[in-house]
Amino acid sequence: MDLPHKIRSLPASPGVYLYKNAQGEVIYVGKAKNLRSRVSSYFHEGRWEDAKTGTLVREAVDVDYIVVANNKEALALENHLIKQKKPRFNILLRDDKTYPYVKLTLAEPFPRVYVTRRLRKDGSAYYGPYFPANLAYRIVDLIHRHFMVPSCKVDLTRSHPRPCLQFYIKRCLGPCVKDLTTPEIYAEAVRDVKLFLEGRQTDLVKSLRQRMSETAEAQQFERAARYRDLISTVEQLQEKQRIAAAEGDDADVFGFHYENQMLAVNLFHMRGGKVLDRREFFWEELPNLAAPQTEQNSAAPGAPAPPPAEPFHPNEFFSALLKQLYLALPYVPRNIYVPVDFEDREELEEALSEQLAGEGGRATRVHITVPQRGDKRELIDLSGTNAKQSYDQRFRVLKPNARAIQEAFQDALALPELPKRIECFDISHIQGAETVASMVVWEAGKMKKSDYRKFIIKTVAGVDDFASMREVVTRRYKRLQQEKQNMPSLVLIDGGLGQLHAAAQALQALEIINQPLAAIAKREEIIYVHGQEDDPVVFDHHSPVLHLVQMIRDEAHRFALTFHRKRRQIRDRATELREIPGVGESTTRRLLEHFGSLQAVKHADGAALSAVVTKSQAEAIFKYFREASAGTGL
Repeated sequence: MDLPHKIRSLPASPGVYLYKNAQGEVIYVGKAKNLRSRVSSYFHEGRWEDAKTGTLVREAVDVDYIVVANNKEALALENHLIKQKKPRFNILLRDDKTYPYVKLTLAEPFPRVYVTRRLRKDGSAYYGPYFPANLAYRIVDLIHRHFMVPSCKVDLTRSHPRPCLQFYIKRCLGPCVKDLTTPEIYAEAVRDVKLFLEGRQTDLVKSLRQRMSETAEAQQFERAARYRDLISTVEQLQEKQRIAAAEGDDADVFGFHYENQMLAVNLFHMRGGKVLDRREFFWEELPNLAAPQTEQNSAAPGAPAPPPAEPFHPNEFFSALLKQLYLALPYVPRNIYVPVDFEDREELEEALSEQLAGEGGRATRVHITVPQRGDKRELIDLSGTNAKQSYDQRFRVLKPNARAIQEAFQDALALPELPKRIECFDISHIQGAETVASMVVWEAGKMKKSDYRKFIIKTVAGVDDFASMREVVTRRYKRLQQEKQNMPSLVLIDGGLGQLHAAAQALQALEIINQPLAAIAKREEIIYVHGQEDDPVVFDHHSPVLHLVQMIRDEAHRFALTFHRKRRQIRDRATELREIPGVGESTTRRLLEHFGSLQAVKHADGAALSAVVTKSQAEAIFKYFREASAGTGL
């Protein structure tokens, strides 16, 4: 069936349509209240004048469709298919920044809490998103200190001989060791954490008061005191939340700046009437967007108009952006302020309101509004001005300051604190020969060469990068433990998942838990963070964070390679020296390091040699090279 005939046979029902090219690839996904009418409109003669529509129609050779019950279902399905298929004629959400959630692993026998940036259907409960990002880490730290539910990566399906440090400093109940806690006590702590994360502080305090009374009557005064302290902590947090709630509503505020086919979008997250964080989005090759509404320019005051030959229609853009940003999220703010109106705004409002109610959220409506005047319009203008600054920072290649890079680094790799010190490891060898490792250090915004370290791999034979990495990480951090020094903000590995897991095994064997650990793959230039390997961090090639990681990795590689070459040269030059009776490896190394070359050793006299080695060794070396010289007639 040819395409025009297939279009005429489409039902006049709500649904989603998918245009395909000659290779069967989905190139555009759209939704419609009436599939036949909407898809037919693409082939009206007047619409071919639009650049995007004309190109789309020329490439499309087939169309598929899915009928749904109503337009709200079409919204959700369209969003899902766009994220899944990534059609090139659709607006695709490109975002270097994702906000963290707190994950409670309810599917495990002994649930734990983690900070994560990816929502999965794995039986866990997710709470958030939290911003600023360090709020999630502060909440998890509070859970460790007061509820004693851990975030460790220890295997809790089996019993271990002794607990880690977290148990001894009273930040974990110790489920990893038999008889340190009971399933009932641990389950009680998990229930408290769940109530706390769900915001049910009143229920939590009531339960804690009852348990405090029961334990006091049973003369278990230590446990009663712990419940008392926990009640105090929860009540203090509850009071802070009441104050924040009284100051204002939650809102997200959008602004944008468009210029030269490139777009920057700024998003303010306002919670309790205060701007808590700012989010940036960028598009470098934005397709021409056709929309029936009136064309508008940038929301930033004084922004230049886009060239008329390449029109930008923010109406269609914000319709696509908001769907991809909010649909399927567990939390959506009550108010969303956007600079332009769009066609399906009211339908999206209704879908998001029902989504909140379905997730057990507040029974309140989500409002997507386009402020025209007053304080709310000033927020839109302010967001647009920030979008202009973001545009300049990104596309005019202005160098961000060190603090901004550190904050972006912390956010991207989900670090619990700003990175102050990074230690990076690399392995170097040729077919397993002269295997060495390097450790370079980045601290306070620059490389700290005085802390660089070289390692000669001692326990690994042949080619085994994983075992070599395990050895060097063990040696480095065992020494730090013995010297009672602090661990770095991040341990960075030059390599892929194999090297990352080898380093993680070394740290686990040393009982170093919750140490931030990541690896950068050489070819893909993606970063694997330990604990979230299934969700690697992929940076935009403009990202200053990627440039920093690459710079540290390249320095580690250079340092390792230089050391390896020096070792190989010493080995090659030492071959002849080692043939002299009484000259061993250490003597050879001393001679070459002192004289600088084998040729200089050959021409040294007995007195010069005696300054480095013993008298008998000096005589043997001098005699050997004198006889060799006489034998060649030199």
